[in-house]
Amino acid sequence: MPGFTQLLRSNRNYRYTWIGQIVSEAGDHFNNVAVLSLAFMSTHSGAVVSGVMLSRAVPAILAGPLAGVVLDRFDRRRIMIASDLVRGFIALGFITAIAHHQIWLIYLLSALLMLASPFFTSGRSAILPTIATDEELHTANSLTQTTGWITLAVGAFFGGTAVAAFGYELAFVFNSLSFFVSAFCIWRLHSRAGHFRAADRGLNETKVARPWHEYRQGLAYMANNPLILGIGLISVGWASGGGAAQVLFTLFSESVFQRGAQGLGELWGTAGVGLLIGGLLGNWIGKRISYANYKRTVFYCYLLHGGSYVVFSQMRHWGWALFFMGLSRAAVAVSSVLNWSNLLKHVDDRFRGRVFSTIETMNWSTMMLSMSAAGAASQRFAIRAIGAASGTLSSSTAAFWGWANWTGRLPEPSATQDDARVEVHGDPTM
Repeated sequence: MPGFTQLLRSNRNYRYTWIGQIVSEAGDHFNNVAVLSLAFMSTHSGAVVSGVMLSRAVPAILAGPLAGVVLDRFDRRRIMIASDLVRGFIALGFITAIAHHQIWLIYLLSALLMLASPFFTSGRSAILPTIATDEELHTANSLTQTTGWITLAVGAFFGGTAVAAFGYELAFVFNSLSFFVSAFCIWRLHSRAGHFRAADRGLNETKVARPWHEYRQGLAYMANNPLILGIGLISVGWASGGGAAQVLFTLFSESVFQRGAQGLGELWGTAGVGLLIGGLLGNWIGKRISYANYKRTVFYCYLLHGGSYVVFSQMRHWGWALFFMGLSRAAVAVSSVLNWSNLLKHVDDRFRGRVFSTIETMNWSTMMLSMSAAGAASQRFAIRAIGAASGTLSSSTAAFWGWANWTGRLPEPSATQDDARVEVHGDPTM
C-alpha cells in the first residue's frame, strides 16, 4: 500500500489516469447491471439477455485488430479521449431504449459501446510505460489491475442498488458522465515529447495506411518473441475455463447451493476479495523475485487457481466453497499482475497497441466460446461436473507454461531487441 500511495502522490500523469479509471469503470458496471436488468424486465427472456452479451462481445472482438493499428499509428492520448467522448454520447442513448421499449436499440447501443471500447482499454495499457518510470511500472500495473477488480465488486453492487432505488435513467446518466470525466482526466496528461505517439520508426512515419499488413506485423512481432506469445497463449488457456466460470457463478448460487441472490452476492464478493488480496500479493512478489522465479510462480499460480476451482465445484459446505473460490481468484490475480508487468516491460513501444489489443481480442473470443459452451452444457450435464471441467481447462494453462519453461522456450527478452527483423511477406498494398 505505501508504494501505491507514493505513486499517486509523485506521478501526476498516473494519478489522472487512475482517477479516470475509477470513474469510468464504475460507470461501466452501472451500465452492465442496468442493461442486463432492463433486457430481462422488458422481455422476461434469458435468450435476450444472452443476445445482449453477444452483442457486446462480438464488436469488441472485431474492433480489436483495428484499435491496435490505430493506437500504434496515431497519438494514443487523443484516441483514448475520442473513445471516451463517443461512449459518453452512446451511453445516453440507452435512455431512448427505456422510453420506446425497443429491444433492438439495446442490442445496437450495446454493440456501439463495445465497438469503441478497445480503443481506450488497449490504449491505457499501451500508454502506461510512457507515464510511469521503469521503477514505477510494476507498482502502476499492480494498482491499475487491483483498482479494476475493486470497481468490479463495488460498481456492480452500487449499480444494482441505484437501479432498484432510482431507476434505469440514473445508471445511464452516471455511465455517460463517467466517460466525460475520464476524457477530462486523459486530456490532462502531459508528455515532454508533446505527444503520446509510438516511438520513432513507428507506423506514424508511414504515409500510406495498410491496416491488415500492419496488424500482421504485430502478429509477427508476437510470434518472434516467445515470452510475449507465451503470455498471450496462457491468457487464452485461462479464458477457456474462465468464461464458463462466469456463467457458473449464478448456477452454483441458485441451483447447487440454493442461496439465491444473497448467495450470488457473497460469491462475487468473495471472488472480489480474493482478487484484491492476490493483486496486493502480486505487487509484493513482483518486486522481489528473479525472472526464473517469476516463471515458476506463474506455473504454480495457474495450478492453484484451476485446482481450487475444481475443489470449489465439489464442496458441499457453503463456507468452504467460498474459501476455495477466494483462493482461486487470489492465485489468478497474482499471475495476472506478474504477467502484465512483464508485458509492459518487454513489449516494444511501436507494437504495444497491437499486442495488447490482440491479447484482448483473443481473450474476448475464447471467453465468448467458453460461456456459450457452459450455457449449452448446463442443459445436459450436472453443474458440478461442468465446474470441474472449467477448473481443469484453466489449469491446463500451467502444463503448457511449465513445458515451455522447462524446455528453455521462454528466455528473458533482452533489454534492446532488434525488432527491425520483423517482416510480413505478401502484397504490400494490403
